[in-house]
Amino acid sequence: MNTKARVIAMYLPQYHPIPENDAVWGKGFTEWTNVGRAKPLFRGHYQPRVPSDLGYYDLRLPEIRSAQAELARKAGVEGFMYWHYWFGNGRQALERPFNEVVTSGEPDFPFCVGWGNHSWRNDQWQDATSRLGKTPFIFEQLYPGPEDHIQHFNSLLHAFKDKRYITVDGKLLFLIWDPKGIPDIESFISLWNKLAQEHGLAGFHFVGLTGGSSEKQSKVFKLGLDAFCTDNQWIAESCVKGSYTRLIMEKLGKFFPRISPLKRFRYKDIIQHIFTQEDYKENVYPIIYPNWDRSPRSGRRATIYTGSTPELFKKHVKDAIKIISDKSPEHRILILRSWNEWAEGNYMEPDLRFGLGYINALHDALTEQ
Repeated sequence: MNTKARVIAMYLPQYHPIPENDAVWGKGFTEWTNVGRAKPLFRGHYQPRVPSDLGYYDLRLPEIRSAQAELARKAGVEGFMYWHYWFGNGRQALERPFNEVVTSGEPDFPFCVGWGNHSWRNDQWQDATSRLGKTPFIFEQLYPGPEDHIQHFNSLLHAFKDKRYITVDGKLLFLIWDPKGIPDIESFISLWNKLAQEHGLAGFHFVGLTGGSSEKQSKVFKLGLDAFCTDNQWIAESCVKGSYTRLIMEKLGKFFPRISPLKRFRYKDIIQHIFTQEDYKENVYPIIYPNWDRSPRSGRRATIYTGSTPELFKKHVKDAIKIISDKSPEHRILILRSWNEWAEGNYMEPDLRFGLGYINALHDALTEQ
């Protein structure tokens, strides 16, 4: 464990086909489909982004997963937080890569789980030519009740018992995308901790993802979780453009995407405002961003940060390290968003423009005196 910071990287598994995506987006759809067809929307816009060292990989290949782990280890990442999708009634998606990591024992690299508890809608991306008829959902997030929570826990028990699973204060780190979305979350937390103890585990360190205004964040802080990671992008963008202007940009982009101005921000301006006083708290884990550009998914509706470089990212990480420096070593956690979200432009993996630049930048920020 790095004494400066425990960097845990969000990891997207959508790099292999599944029938549900085939039905909506076309045969063979993966994250690379949107990445490869992205186009620049203004002069100097870095699109499309092309992977270098790992190529347009398929996560069904164990050698790719091992290569990712080696790159992450080189960067100083403690482990991957695999996004996990459980929609209720036993329905999952994209579970194959993670299940194979657990059952095979490879790569020998720490991991934990993040529950992406949100519905998948067929109108979320710019190419919304749904083949599902009138239903807006590819997967609808449901919460059938305690029996489903038990089934959910049991589906992950083999991972919870794995020696590679990341812990905080001896407890299993489990991140929840939308803690407010879980009905009676206090009962869910209590039930899962009880089930863990029954299986000889110490219990869970539940982390909720929260963002938006300080008022919205304060509501999430009352839900009974152990810690939070704060997505302050909206706050940073409002500081740069002004909150009223930022709100108008969002509304125009939603309803008039073809004629509205692009939501463009300079990365160097965003990272000056991305951290708030909440991030200094012992139970809050700041999020660090190598970049952000959702245009491969959302076209002109996307938010885009321009001008990110490894040097600016290194400064961003060093600022984050200062914020967590007075916390106990177990809680000096930084959530890296993300390891491989290529269609959101926030990834660490090598591309044709920067190569290993971001990996080296993270390593240097974590090791320099």
